[in-house]
Amino acid sequence: MKLSMMINYAGGFKEAVQRVVDLEKAGLDQVWIAEAYSFDAISQVGYLAAKTERVEIGTGIVNVYSRTAALMAMTAAGCDYVSDGRFILGLGASGPQVIEGFHGVPYEKPMVRIKEYIESCRMIWKREQKFEYQGQTVRVPWPAGQGTGLGKPLKIINPPLRSDTPIWGASLKAKSVEATAELADGWLPIMFIPEKYHNVWGPQLKAGLAKRDPNRKQLDISAGGMLAIDESLTGDAQKKILDYGRPNMALYVGGMGARGKNFYNDIAVAYGYEKEAVEAQDLYLDGKKDEAAAALPGEWLELANLVGPKSYVKERVAAFKEAGVTVLSVNPVGPNPVQQIEQLREIVDG
Repeated sequence: MKLSMMINYAGGFKEAVQRVVDLEKAGLDQVWIAEAYSFDAISQVGYLAAKTERVEIGTGIVNVYSRTAALMAMTAAGCDYVSDGRFILGLGASGPQVIEGFHGVPYEKPMVRIKEYIESCRMIWKREQKFEYQGQTVRVPWPAGQGTGLGKPLKIINPPLRSDTPIWGASLKAKSVEATAELADGWLPIMFIPEKYHNVWGPQLKAGLAKRDPNRKQLDISAGGMLAIDESLTGDAQKKILDYGRPNMALYVGGMGARGKNFYNDIAVAYGYEKEAVEAQDLYLDGKKDEAAAALPGEWLELANLVGPKSYVKERVAAFKEAGVTVLSVNPVGPNPVQQIEQLREIVDG
């Protein structure tokens, strides 16, 4: 199992990178950089590549609307080159609020678009032929009779360092999860409970894996949560740490969409927390955010995170591994994240 974390640069990006440098020495294997509608992720990949030596660097995620398929492939090839083959291209669809509201691009056919971007990137990286692709969302060269008529197929000038840079998908809904299992190298789910994830995504993963190219390696799965290992973290002490995750979970389960149109709320229902999901959403949409957070089931927080004594965390690591998770994504809590990663590395390697 590899260890990963999402970079948090609320206290400053350069300061966050220094933490990554320290954590790399402690055993961290991957770091992911979000983009959303903040600073672009790609420039930060380059900075991280220059400051680190071993850790893999992924975009978590870049959307498939604001960059053309060819530019996505060029950008990924450049990131892989400057990082000496340590780049992971994390792709996603984002949502209409960002795509239409910030980028001014129609939010159309997200699942098809991701599939065609994956195929386009791999075609460009291989350089076996000039790039020609006529799909539903990617059309290269521009169709005859449109534009100037001067466009012609081209091949990326420099041979990429790797012809098959890893592509990971951040997918949540049925068909998109199926497509990720079929086509991508890795999957980035959210709110993952090892013992219950199959209630949400089991059939879709099974269907996608059945169509997967046998020459492509096993699908990587990254999941996890807060990390805090200490013999004192039992009972109320453990609960106090886990409660840190309530506000963010309440935002997703309660506030990400209207009633009946919130997939994160649907995840809670599929996990068997229907009563709590309804209550949390009602409270959140009524402006009672603290009450919504308190309504969330403690069991969910406990099973989705790695908080407790070393022996207990070891049991939870085994549960994630049994569920097919190959990368533990963690957020160290407390004053000594290096020590936390070192302890987790010891558990994983043991």
